[in-house]
Amino acid sequence: MIIKNLLKPNTSLLKPLKETFECFLKESITQLGDQNKLRDACEYALLNGGKRIRPLIVMMTAQALDHQLTVLEAAISVEYFHTASLIADDLPCMDNDDYRRSKPALHKIYGETVALLASYALISAGYEKIFQSVLVLSKQKKPFCERANETCVIALDSATRCAGISGATGGQFKDLFPKDNSLEEILDVIYKKTVTLFEIAFVFGWVFGGGDLSVVDRVRDMAYHLGMAFQIADDLQDLEQDERDSLNIAHSIGKEGALIRFEDEIESFTQKLKKLGLMTPEFEQTIELLVYYAKAGS
Repeated sequence: MIIKNLLKPNTSLLKPLKETFECFLKESITQLGDQNKLRDACEYALLNGGKRIRPLIVMMTAQALDHQLTVLEAAISVEYFHTASLIADDLPCMDNDDYRRSKPALHKIYGETVALLASYALISAGYEKIFQSVLVLSKQKKPFCERANETCVIALDSATRCAGISGATGGQFKDLFPKDNSLEEILDVIYKKTVTLFEIAFVFGWVFGGGDLSVVDRVRDMAYHLGMAFQIADDLQDLEQDERDSLNIAHSIGKEGALIRFEDEIESFTQKLKKLGLMTPEFEQTIELLVYYAKAGS
């Protein structure tokens, strides 16, 4: 069993990565367009806190590959996509949440119209950052620069597939209009709403970080397990506040069952991470952090 004692995890290696990302994120906001209420809304949503685990995955994956390639533009792209999904999820016509990360949701500050437009703007900006990532890759004096076009195709395929009906959009629909509360339905929603963004993060880190393009499917498979583990830990955290008929896996299979499933997913992720040569101290701390949150919620 992975989960033993509840000890505060060491995140000393993740903090500098997060600080680097936060600085780059703040600088990127001016690139969204002229300063106005819409850009202010995007800035509010982007700088509203969060663990930044998805963009950090991009950075940690590239760091583990050790080809010294810059992936900050790709990390920003992932954060734009993620933030856009959160804005949409919180809208009154969706989950109707008043708060996000203990602060008023975007639509409570700027109104529904501006919030919806901010979501659109960040999705578009996310794709622009993919293009900029390709430009950055093509200008770096390394052998990987020659495959910039192929890298772009893989990145676009990942982003479009994971954002559409087969991904986050379809997952939000199923979350709002589930067929039932079966475990199969819950796992499908988790895959589409949560796992797909982890897939984008790992794929971006891999392809823009100089990883072997022929094994991208293995990277996606590995990402599946961490995405599942992340959502199970989140569901355990939200168990008390979520209604019994919600699509919370811990309600479906119980706390103990959820913890067992979490451990299985973490174990699978760890083994596949090692096989791809990505196990670094930074990823070890990420795993420890997830284990901490899972047990804290149980």
